[in-house]
Amino acid sequence: MIYPPKPRPGDRVAIVSPASGAAGLFPLPLELGLARLRDDFGLVPVEYPATRAPAASPQQRAADLHAAFADPAIKAVLATIGGDDQITVLPHLDEDLIRAHPKPFFGHSDNTNLAVWLANRGIVAFYGGSVMVHLGRPGALHPTTAASLRAALFTPGPHALRESTAYGDRDLPWDDPATFTAEPVLTPAGGWIWHQLHTVAEGPSWGGNLEVLSWLMMAGREIHAPDHYDGTVLFFETSEEMPPATEVYRILRNTGERGLLARFAAVLVGRAKAWSSARRDTDRTAYTAAQRAAVLRAFAEYAPDTMIVFDVDFGHTDPQVVLPVGGTISVDGPARAITVTY
Repeated sequence: MIYPPKPRPGDRVAIVSPASGAAGLFPLPLELGLARLRDDFGLVPVEYPATRAPAASPQQRAADLHAAFADPAIKAVLATIGGDDQITVLPHLDEDLIRAHPKPFFGHSDNTNLAVWLANRGIVAFYGGSVMVHLGRPGALHPTTAASLRAALFTPGPHALRESTAYGDRDLPWDDPATFTAEPVLTPAGGWIWHQLHTVAEGPSWGGNLEVLSWLMMAGREIHAPDHYDGTVLFFETSEEMPPATEVYRILRNTGERGLLARFAAVLVGRAKAWSSARRDTDRTAYTAAQRAAVLRAFAEYAPDTMIVFDVDFGHTDPQVVLPVGGTISVDGPARAITVTY
């Protein structure tokens, strides 16, 4: 695996929308995220033709990626936001071009597609750091998010993750300027929940959004034979679409039937997003407990000795840490510690 060279303050970074053109519909979080890249991180954001184009085709989005990776002045590539059809972009990617110009790629949710695609070609990618979601957080960057993203962007080597004592998952309207005048209200929460913490596991990482990983498996893309994942650290989380616990179990069950679950050395499960504007009456405690039970049920059936850590802050809740895709993750059960290599 190659860890691409990291940018330095003053460098130019590409801002692309390979998953969706929502940046063109909601400029407020985009502009806030771009301002923080400039002011807080000292980077120079460079937008591409499809960055704010809601109707950009898969070919146009792939062309932006090619231009960003091929430009020697660009030192990292950041996605604006997720979506739901990035899988259609993958067939249009020029593998030789991107392999010849490896760069750090940051994105979450539907950007699981591109992160896994890069890792399968030997290039470590980074799950997190979306411009509109993570950098465009209302009010101020969360310190945990800022520290993790800064380390992932600029500092090679190991980085110890820290537990959060509060989190948020409620979204306010992105078309209302008032949304961005104050920080989100967070809910007190416990830290990581450990299952089978009797071992120490370290290995290359693989994962992202669980729904997107299931799409890749259904499409027969970017998924290797089971023995490829021997000793790998799996990580996954669920999206704002809030799949029911039954669906989470079925995805993992089918992954187990494929022979994958027993191959992983350890598993990190993101804190579940349990609120959306369409489902405001969801019992958050019951939803997250049911999802946790679904994960435990699947692993009890296919890999009962696997060490699992729940409620790690990555993905669709706030704050968010950055995880490498294809990079090294160490999970120390006795010490209750997680270390990622950026």
